[in-house]
Amino acid sequence: MSIDSTVLAALAPTGVLRASINTGNPILARLDAQAEAAGVSVDLARALAQRLGVGLKLVVVDAAGKSVDVVSQEQADIGFFAIDPRRAASISFTEPYVLIEGYYLVHNDSPIRTNADVDRAGNRVVVGKGSAYDLYLTRELHHAEIVRAPTSPTVVQTFLETQCEVAAGVKQQLEADAANVPGLRLLDERFMVIRQAMGVPVSRGTQAAAYVAGFVEDMKASGFVAQALQQHGVTGVTVAPATRNPGAIVSQLSGHG
Repeated sequence: MSIDSTVLAALAPTGVLRASINTGNPILARLDAQAEAAGVSVDLARALAQRLGVGLKLVVVDAAGKSVDVVSQEQADIGFFAIDPRRAASISFTEPYVLIEGYYLVHNDSPIRTNADVDRAGNRVVVGKGSAYDLYLTRELHHAEIVRAPTSPTVVQTFLETQCEVAAGVKQQLEADAANVPGLRLLDERFMVIRQAMGVPVSRGTQAAAYVAGFVEDMKASGFVAQALQQHGVTGVTVAPATRNPGAIVSQLSGHG
């Protein structure tokens, strides 16, 4: 496939595709036994580099906020993020490739039974600093206090150490942590849907952003994303539906990102 030289220069100005990979979301990326990044986002980055005909360099970070900073500051050419309006000032998002659910975790003896019980004075909600659910809950919670853990994987540890009332995060991460700590339970309903997408710096222009948007739609339609999820043993997430306009960049962002 022929690549427009302008698009190629915008996406790989150094001659290689630099991809920011966030291992703070283990559903999409993690460090393997050899301490190398692996996962769905790594597979997508590799496929895009191959399509562009360039090499791939992974810029590995351990938190979503760090990944946003790396791409916003153009230390990487692409990244993998949850869509959020606050991030859209510096990053052009594709449509999502997977949908992930955000849940609340509490102690078994907590009086908090429903999501509506969370946003009350005196409740402290632990989130991963700079994560999609941090940004969302900062907007949506008006009475509860937000407490920020350094990264998403440290949310439950921080929740326990600080004796807070609620932990918030990706359902699978909370379930895995709760399995190792007796006396914890998830609430019965999600508080948000996290729309995980690819993104490029806004400064790279609309053509480059549209190219990556089209790439994501191809990866969904071909079954690549579903196969990658299966290969990496990821369950409980949904491949996002295809958009009717694959070249379009998300321009109106809802709060569920």
